[in-house]
Amino acid sequence: MKKQLLSLMLAGSMAASMVACGSAGSAGSTDNSGDAAAEDGAAAADVQSDDENTLTVYAWDENFNIPALQAAEKDFQDVNPDFKLDIITQSQSSDVEQAVTLAGQAGDYSTLPDIVLFQDHYIQQYVTNFPDAWQSVDDADCDWDGLGAEKLSYSTIDGVHYGFPVDAGTAIFAYRTDLLEECGYTIDDVTGITWDEFDKIGKEVYEKTGKYLLCMDGDGNDLFYMMLQAEGASQFKDGEPYFTENQQLVDVFNVIVKLAQDNVLYLANDWSDYTDQAIQGDMVAGVYNGNWIIPTIEQVADNSGKWEITTAPTLTGKEGYASNGGSSLYITANCKKADLAKQFLAYTFGGGSAADGQSTTYDEALTNGGVIGTCAAAAESDVYQQGVAYFNDQPIYAKIVEYTQNVPTVEQSDYHYSARTQLATALQSVLTDGVDVDTAIANAEQQLRFDMGL
Repeated sequence: MKKQLLSLMLAGSMAASMVACGSAGSAGSTDNSGDAAAEDGAAAADVQSDDENTLTVYAWDENFNIPALQAAEKDFQDVNPDFKLDIITQSQSSDVEQAVTLAGQAGDYSTLPDIVLFQDHYIQQYVTNFPDAWQSVDDADCDWDGLGAEKLSYSTIDGVHYGFPVDAGTAIFAYRTDLLEECGYTIDDVTGITWDEFDKIGKEVYEKTGKYLLCMDGDGNDLFYMMLQAEGASQFKDGEPYFTENQQLVDVFNVIVKLAQDNVLYLANDWSDYTDQAIQGDMVAGVYNGNWIIPTIEQVADNSGKWEITTAPTLTGKEGYASNGGSSLYITANCKKADLAKQFLAYTFGGGSAADGQSTTYDEALTNGGVIGTCAAAAESDVYQQGVAYFNDQPIYAKIVEYTQNVPTVEQSDYHYSARTQLATALQSVLTDGVDVDTAIANAEQQLRFDMGL
């Protein structure tokens, strides 16, 4: 009963969340005091507090990130009973990016709160463009080693720590085990296999069930990034596109083409087709994406108990670990209580309370907001270790944190999304227009270089 209750709480709290896309919430402060941003886009009236125990923070998504911050506030009050976190809710992640941009362009960071939540794939660009907007947290009392090296690679710039991770974008490969069993396979048969072996199984699944063993949004195609990262490879090398001379990228591209041609991979027309028709419309037997895709899978109540998760296939057959999406918390230049901010963040999202044996931050962020953290110590809690009924009682949250510790760190770029767009376009040119793979990849690299001004 306890397991079922946790599963229901998570399903309800996660249903509206989509962290990879910077989910929308309603603009305003969580206390509804009227001090928050007005609908015309005006900045919050007060982004700072005179109280020595209060910190202000910009964040988005009242169903995901906000409950995590509220859990952290409660957690830190065990250390400082007078502590208060004034959460100023933004409509979406781009509102925070715009606030930093406007402050940086004006050379006046007094308009920023003490802390901001920022998307991982964008932070390096903003530290590069506005280096004076941020404060280093290198001297925070934090066990960085327990937070996942790949996750920290976004917020560690030129060897300097700037942020504390909130959610793990760690990827999962989820399978309909009932459909696998119908074809004579188990979850073990799709764990630690090559993509060629996966293709063979996928063809059998499609022939016998009419379901695809993999699906992806063909427009915002994240397969290239995740599959490459699982190999320990990047789309970039020394700051430039690395396509045509990157044999692993060429191999991954060919795999994706073959999977699509063999009816193993369904490439959806857009995000709605991917989530509503493919995943929730019972077209697929497998889903590979950041763990934030879990609430989308869980929307089909009739499939409870039929799904399980594991690692991804790879080119070589080793178990594949990757990440897609996520965000972290950063202290702005306007924070006059930097020591308090570092203590708060290190104790909560940095895993300090988890190291003490109980983390309200991680446990309640998971149960109230569906936020799966990155801290290895936090995964030892009863909340993380419990089986989840929808996933056949697998302790999927502990598994995901375990996966997080194994995700390879690869070169990142401010042009991550541009690379995704160009590779997705190249794939469609092969599948739809008959362009050969080498030409398509070369065209994609050339276009990305143009986008980057190279």
